[in-house]
Amino acid sequence: MKHILFAGTAAAALLSAGAALAADGILVGHIADYTGATSAVGKPYGQGIADAMNYINAKGGVAGKKIIFETVDYAYEVPRAMAAYKKLTGSDKATAIQGWGTGDTEALISSVAKDEIPYFSASYSGHLTDPQGKTSVKGAPYNFFYGPSYSDACRGLVQWAAEDWKKKGMAGKPKFVHMGDNHPYPNAPKMACGAYAKELGFEIGNEIQYSLKPGDFKAQCLSLKESAAHYAYLGNTSGSTISLLKSCETVGVTTQFLANIWGTDESSLKASGEAADKLVWVVGAATWNDDVPGMKLVKEISKVSDAGGAEARPVHYIRAVCSVFYMKEAMEMAAKAGGITGPNIKKAMESGKKDWVPAGLEGVCLPSTWTNEDHRGTTTVKVYQAATKGGTIGMKQVYTAEIPRRKEWLGW
Repeated sequence: MKHILFAGTAAAALLSAGAALAADGILVGHIADYTGATSAVGKPYGQGIADAMNYINAKGGVAGKKIIFETVDYAYEVPRAMAAYKKLTGSDKATAIQGWGTGDTEALISSVAKDEIPYFSASYSGHLTDPQGKTSVKGAPYNFFYGPSYSDACRGLVQWAAEDWKKKGMAGKPKFVHMGDNHPYPNAPKMACGAYAKELGFEIGNEIQYSLKPGDFKAQCLSLKESAAHYAYLGNTSGSTISLLKSCETVGVTTQFLANIWGTDESSLKASGEAADKLVWVVGAATWNDDVPGMKLVKEISKVSDAGGAEARPVHYIRAVCSVFYMKEAMEMAAKAGGITGPNIKKAMESGKKDWVPAGLEGVCLPSTWTNEDHRGTTTVKVYQAATKGGTIGMKQVYTAEIPRRKEWLGW
């Protein structure tokens, strides 16, 4: 964290030097959550963003220009994100932004479009995938994210659950419930995923709300037990998931839990212990121990803030690296097409480059394709399952879903 905060302070000093200096570099905003309700996953993701940009600078920058960035911890409070955005669109307007949450990202859709600033978020809300507003309330032409949308990821989990139900030879309709805080992030896939679950033959139960902040969730677990749900989608981040799993273990819940992409990781599985056994969730890139070519680059980037290379990075860190390197390559394409500007970066992202994987990250980032009509970069959903019995912590991929790109699902 010290390294990131130092980078932010240095950037702030550079920004104060005026527009002339900004012209010598590429100003990129970095809005992160290090102290708010989602900080358990915000910290490793933010570290990955900062390490990747500092690594790129150490290797000569982008088209000969350094990335100038300031990390702003907005503590998962939308007004603070709006204030940070206002600063980033002042006299030295950011060329691009690496953002964070769903509430703030969705609140800024119109602003980033008007200001022509490509916004690479860590929100994977399906509402951000319709650039032209063809099927959604409003288009999101300048919003991009790496990985499957929350809606498609949940659809993938439901596909796995349907197969799991069949394999177990169960009769009748399985029951599915949505669980999460009453907040834009856990709510983003609720209607879309519920509709698909119903299409696949699930009975949909009443949603159960529980806080993004860790707490005692025995009351919610008792409600889940009484609902007799067979499968429950967990829409919150890992800190909240740990509390829920432990609370539900205490009251004897036997429901199969399905967690979203931020719902768990290596450290939270360890913290949850046996309560996390058989938990199923979405992983959006390679994991630290995967033997794939691109992990060599990820581990070099990791040394930016861990010189000894001893720290095993969680899945969120690795997705952050992918996000930055897609931005980097789009900037390089923009430089060859008239200059590194917001509109040119957008055109590069939407060039239709099929099954795009950033150079050096082969096997790490999922092949992705963005167009000016569809910002669903990938609809591949990798489903993992945890094994935490007997004091060992294991995770393995158990399913891959290829979600169809239905037109009516664009922006949903």
